[in-house]
Amino acid sequence: MGGRTFVVDGGTSGLGLEVARLLAREYRTVVLGDVPEEVALTADALDCEGQVCDVSQPDQIARVLGGVRARYGVIDGLAHCAGVWAGGALQDNSPETIQRTVTVNVLGTAYFLHEAIALLRDQGRGNLVYIGAIATEIPRPGIPLYRATKSFGSSLVESLAEAQGSNSIKVMEIHPGPMHTRLQERVGAEFLDQVYALPEQVAPEVVRLLTLQPEDLYVSGQKVLRADGRW
Repeated sequence: MGGRTFVVDGGTSGLGLEVARLLAREYRTVVLGDVPEEVALTADALDCEGQVCDVSQPDQIARVLGGVRARYGVIDGLAHCAGVWAGGALQDNSPETIQRTVTVNVLGTAYFLHEAIALLRDQGRGNLVYIGAIATEIPRPGIPLYRATKSFGSSLVESLAEAQGSNSIKVMEIHPGPMHTRLQERVGAEFLDQVYALPEQVAPEVVRLLTLQPEDLYVSGQKVLRADGRW
């Protein structure tokens, strides 16, 4: 196993799981998730470290990332894959759904990036990849709440990327098109797209970005798009 260390938030299912699976084959990998049983199962299956972390709780993020760095010295890359789904017209979403979606996709993203950027700047190097959505580029009337919350993350990442001023810290985002994952199933929503990408098809690109070296080409702030399941 290589000496580099990577953290995958939301790494117990979907794209995050596939990213962690690829990383764990070669590198020290830490999977984060908010369901203890899922974290334990994933860590066992991938033979990697697992930590319970709810991104809506900033103290948990600080404790977990701080602990990982204390153990291994440097965190070479972090992937923020955690998110919740909210489909349907806005008027059909309950107040509870609205609150949960904003809490995880907006506040959780801000909390995670807050800690990740501080950590990378203290180290002086490292990569951060945010998993956005092609929906932020192409309006889809059926998912206004989900699109709005993912747009927050994209806007934040773009500003952070421009603020670093160093190729040693790369802040990037990937905007996948529709992917059939448990994101919808967890809230009882049906996956409706007929053309889509599989998580295992998108994961190699996330890993490529995560594993870039400080001397590699300046890519901070660039978007990688996978529209409708196709490049």
